[in-house]
Amino acid sequence: MAAAPRVRDPERTRAEIIDVATHEFADRGYTGARVDEIAAKTRTTKRMIYYYFGGKQGLYLAVLEGAYRHIRALEQQLDVDHLEPVDALRQLAELTFDHHESHQDFVRLVAIENIHYAENLLRSESREVLAAPALDVLTRIMDRGRAAGLFRDDLDALDVHMIISAFCVFRGANRYTFRAIFDRDLLDPGLRDHLRQMIGDLVVAHVTA
Repeated sequence: MAAAPRVRDPERTRAEIIDVATHEFADRGYTGARVDEIAAKTRTTKRMIYYYFGGKQGLYLAVLEGAYRHIRALEQQLDVDHLEPVDALRQLAELTFDHHESHQDFVRLVAIENIHYAENLLRSESREVLAAPALDVLTRIMDRGRAAGLFRDDLDALDVHMIISAFCVFRGANRYTFRAIFDRDLLDPGLRDHLRQMIGDLVVAHVTA
């Protein structure tokens, strides 16, 4: 009997390409990654990658947008409105800590895009969508904390987002240089609970000071 014809699933194919491309761009950077190698590691061809994404730059931008959308989706799932403001803030900081630890490709992609002055991300038509969810969640937490007299009134959501992101990105982006100089691996499982507690304590202490 002849084999049944293979049914093409565009969404599944796109998702597979983005998954493989995420690792390739994170490991090799934008310049070092090759579309041929990405195609070879998927069930598609270089021609189909160009069909779906328009080329290497389009694929890289899709990878960046997908990486940001993932963390934003997690933030949106956090049920902050039913938590006390301090607890909500701590949980958001810990969620970011957990995500960045388990998604080191995201940390590397952010570092790589900064090397390129965010020239690719600036072309994204989804930048507002990628930013708004994080600030929406934090703004709700900050508003409730200020209304309760718990949080200082000279900080906005973007200030707090920057503090959380700085700590969590630093831990992955500077892991190897930090270890080379100080002989401490910031991703050492033995340090995890200590550092996770630290980011929560730092953010809460600063916002309630």
